[in-house]
Amino acid sequence: MSRVNIIVLDSFGVGELPDANVYGDEGSDTLGAIYRTTTLNIPNMKKLGLYNITGVSIPEKEDYCIGSFGKAAEKSQGKNSPVGHWEISGYVKEVGFTTYPNAFPQELLDEISKRANLPGFCCNKVGSGTALLKEYGEEIIATGKPMVYTSADSVFQIAAHEDYISLDRLYEICKISREVIDEMGYNIGTVIARPFVGDSPDTYKRTYNRKDFEATDFGRTMLDVFVDNGKKVLAIGKIEDLFTGRGITRAIHTNGNTDGIARNIEALKSAEEDIIFTNLVDYDMLYGHRNDPIGYARALEEFDNKLPEIMSLLRDDDILIITADHGCDPVTPSTDHSREYIPILIYGKNIKENVNIGIRDTYADISATILDIYGFEKLPYGTSFKELIMK
Repeated sequence: MSRVNIIVLDSFGVGELPDANVYGDEGSDTLGAIYRTTTLNIPNMKKLGLYNITGVSIPEKEDYCIGSFGKAAEKSQGKNSPVGHWEISGYVKEVGFTTYPNAFPQELLDEISKRANLPGFCCNKVGSGTALLKEYGEEIIATGKPMVYTSADSVFQIAAHEDYISLDRLYEICKISREVIDEMGYNIGTVIARPFVGDSPDTYKRTYNRKDFEATDFGRTMLDVFVDNGKKVLAIGKIEDLFTGRGITRAIHTNGNTDGIARNIEALKSAEEDIIFTNLVDYDMLYGHRNDPIGYARALEEFDNKLPEIMSLLRDDDILIITADHGCDPVTPSTDHSREYIPILIYGKNIKENVNIGIRDTYADISATILDIYGFEKLPYGTSFKELIMK
């Protein structure tokens, strides 16, 4: 039976969704913005059909694509990594998480401080983490009070300096925060540990020791189905955190894209897992959120340069799916995620070439297709496009 390698280019959207205005994301187009702002040389994704996706305005179309290609709309309420990955895997979050545009209620912070034995928090704002670190980093170090902040997404982010609050202690604070948030009914999607290093505001830098503590109230996914059927699932990058370890038989955490790509290649060479599920986080963390289209372009080129090796390692029945979880347009004034379509590029020796699967109603069509190929149970969400793509 085939292995499925799903690679999520975190935040690589391909154009605004019809409801983007509801999220303040009119005009967002991550791929288009990068293409128009700088040079972008990604011939291998181009050959797979990236620029031929319906609605992509880039003129450099392929006459004949070597993969199947299309895009999908997000049916879930939200535009962040948890709901995006859950939907790819077959669960649609119909009622969104709560966002906090005026930061968090003091009663919540007080209860977390009490339970975690903290002197309090030195910040409670909405904003860019890198900008807030420059403002509050010295106070974090001097007082031992972590910084709490949020964004347009439903996130409770806690920043602390690794040399003054250990990683284990920061993770403990986040775990307690997750428990308090759930007990008090605040409906926050993700608690994120945001450790940083550096000696001064100009040198403060977030590290790859980030850890996410997700809400656990998501429904059954493709990963659950695979494990229940005795199959194995390898999670590379932050996938394990996003699914709270559920439906995963082995996990590898990574230090950015270069490491993630290397681990994915290693897995294709030797792993016997049925699903290799990889998240490449730098597009989002280092470039989308920091409004850096040039850095985003170079990171896409790094992945594209490795694509021939990834494709060459596929066994006869293996399937490669390249997709995303939301957008993060790096040229809009916002530094937040954007409500966009995601690309779907499919390749394998048993996958038809030059097939446009069109515009899918939900990311869950990806999991519906994989489950259909394996002959496993159908989940409530998603429509299979197996018949369109299989030879």
